[in-house]
Amino acid sequence: MNINKYRKLQFILKYRVTVLIISIGKLKEKIVGKFISERGDVPGWVLVVLMTTGLVTAIWTIAAPRLSAILRNSLDAMNNIK
Repeated sequence: MNINKYRKLQFILKYRVTVLIISIGKLKEKIVGKFISERGDVPGWVLVVLMTTGLVTAIWTIAAPRLSAILRNSLDAMNNIK
């Protein structure tokens, strides 16, 4: 094999390997970027959970005596049906 032909093939091989490595790096960045961007808004979710918990606690505190009375009256009525 001619030395010039060998060097030319060697150059082409190095070039293609370099292009392949760069392409794989770009593909990896795209894939990782998709997963990172899909993480969501964690502080927003924490705020929603805290606000929901606060609302449920407030409503439960206000409504608990009345709900207990309704349940007690219903159970007493069921016991008197015998």
